[in-house]
Amino acid sequence: MERRFFDLNIDVYVPGRWYLAEPRNLDGQQIEDIWQFIDGRRVEDPGPLRIPIFKPGRPIDIEFAGAGQTPIVSARVASVFRKMAPSDVQLFPVEVEGTTDPYFLLNVARTVRCIDDSACGEVRLWTPENRQPEKIGQYRVVSDLRIDKSKACEERVFRLWGWSSPIIIDEELKQALEKTGIVGGRFDEV
Repeated sequence: MERRFFDLNIDVYVPGRWYLAEPRNLDGQQIEDIWQFIDGRRVEDPGPLRIPIFKPGRPIDIEFAGAGQTPIVSARVASVFRKMAPSDVQLFPVEVEGTTDPYFLLNVARTVRCIDDSACGEVRLWTPENRQPEKIGQYRVVSDLRIDKSKACEERVFRLWGWSSPIIIDEELKQALEKTGIVGGRFDEV
């Protein structure tokens, strides 16, 4: 049976949900390279971090904080990733302002080159005409994302080469997250 994969998103339709701002160090300074947490690679421990609340509301189990879209997860979500994909993720403890509950910055430390260009709704790559030479050959637009599942060998969770914002998880990981009663997570099959 072919493995199924899902794009792990946040459910923006959770009534009264909170919104988190960019992670900061304990002195209130922004992190220099906030984008490192969506690059799909291992990073150095950023040290103690505080996550300000951008818009107060109901805590959820997964939120992509601030403009950097940094994944912040609850302890129960972190425990699933820690148990099922320990070599594919890094979990850094963070303090979310206004709560004593434990939360973690989730860094997905694996990248797979597996976007199925012909099966996606639309794919456009960066070209020299776009005047961003560092991005040439990477994806500029991907809609109705589909992956070539044969290229995702044993991975449970990963980012996509050239289009790093989605967090792709396998069906077993999805089911384990659902069993926790995850609030705020949405799973779109890819």
